[in-house]
Amino acid sequence: DAARVRRIAEQPTGEWIGPENPEREARGFTEAAAKAGRTALLVLYDIPHRDCGQYSRGGAADGDGYRAWIDGVARGIGDRAATVVLEPDAVLHLVDGCTPQEFQEERYDLLAGAVDRLKSLPRTKVYLDAGNAGWGRPDQIYGPLRRAGVEKADGFAVNVANFYSTEDSLAYGRRLSAKVGGKHFVIDTSRNGNGPYTGGDPAEHWCNPPGRALGEPPTTRTADPLVDAYLWVKRPGESDGACKGGPKAGDWWAEYALKLAAASE
Repeated sequence: DAARVRRIAEQPTGEWIGPENPEREARGFTEAAAKAGRTALLVLYDIPHRDCGQYSRGGAADGDGYRAWIDGVARGIGDRAATVVLEPDAVLHLVDGCTPQEFQEERYDLLAGAVDRLKSLPRTKVYLDAGNAGWGRPDQIYGPLRRAGVEKADGFAVNVANFYSTEDSLAYGRRLSAKVGGKHFVIDTSRNGNGPYTGGDPAEHWCNPPGRALGEPPTTRTADPLVDAYLWVKRPGESDGACKGGPKAGDWWAEYALKLAAASE
């Protein structure tokens, strides 16, 4: 079991910045990465009305609170190198309608403002989350991505915390890239070794599905020049939510981690 846990622990994974001390956390993660000769991978997930009230609901109380939080992250990063995955699901939840209409205009403004603030930093790359191969077609999302500031970002991220294969994610990303000016993208390969789960309730396929496996280790050596990196944005072994026997979203679930590692041997 120790060897299996090491297979996860030895890989660089995303650091999800918490709501309380964004400047301190961003500074700590980027300083530690710089000392190790690496680039920090930060995930920003604090948009108001986050996750449509589902397992990961929460986020900043309002737009001003979010802007202050983003500013704290930016001050913490400073002139150190960082790669940022910006707001998983935030654009998709505009497309699928689960973000109430009265909050949609503000969300576009907050996302575009976050891209601007982070891209004012000298060594920060920003990838705006763009869903996954099983959720929304590129012709549904490219307009919203543009409104959310993807043209000023370095690109977009696909398959964050999801399970679609690298092959399917590449195809989805290529189609989407063609709609947004040839932007590059990154793929979360952390848990996609066996592709998506197809049993049980389709609405819960994304939540702690059984029989999944670790995917390709993080690398910038990818199968397509449009793909800047395969990343482990989601830390394998952290729960998706209180489903299928798992703890609350983000909590470590050792049993699930061991199964992911074992399935990829």
